Amino acid sequence: MNASQPSILRLQQLGSALLQPFSLNLRGGEICCLTGTSGSGKSRLLRALADLEPHQGEVWLDDQNQQQTPAHLWRLQVRLVPAESQWWSDEVADHFPADYDPEDLKALGLSSDAMEWQVSRLSSGEKQRLALLRALAFPLKVLLLDEPTANLDPATTLRVEHWLKQQIARHRWPVVWVAHDREQVQRVADLELVIQDGEVQEMLIGSD
Repeated sequence: MNASQPSILRLQQLGSALLQPFSLNLRGGEICCLTGTSGSGKSRLLRALADLEPHQGEVWLDDQNQQQTPAHLWRLQVRLVPAESQWWSDEVADHFPADYDPEDLKALGLSSDAMEWQVSRLSSGEKQRLALLRALAFPLKVLLLDEPTANLDPATTLRVEHWLKQQIARHRWPVVWVAHDREQVQRVADLELVIQDGEVQEMLIGSD
């Protein structure tokens, strides 16, 4: 994983068919939790930030404009971890760089031989944790998380949250994190964006 200067993610009048335009500046190391009812547009907003969905307005990463950056280069820097992970080879290790940190397996509650496992034998929770580890094993500047603990039990959820917060603080990535669990939002978020009736409202953490 890379250690780099903290980046700033700027959204300027970002909107879509589902969302009214809104603006946001997210600094390196900040976690913005995105909440709202099912179908409100949370995942589509993440996809817009990753240049996978059409949208209005502008997205900036430092001095880079999304519209002026080739899509594949943008996505190398703005890393989306979707709710459903994709795997393209039979063995877990084939999806990782050779210099991955094996300590991260332990931190996420995974066996030390997990890299030798077949993808077909993975449980949904194992897939979710390994997909997170895979995403963070390559250099990035912004992290987009779509319900990264949805398939995990409470104890493992806390373990994954702790690991993610350590990595985010260490590398100072701006993070947009889709969450449904109010307690999780309170534990991890620096700010919260609530999508309601097509409007995006910024909420103070701890407020009603």
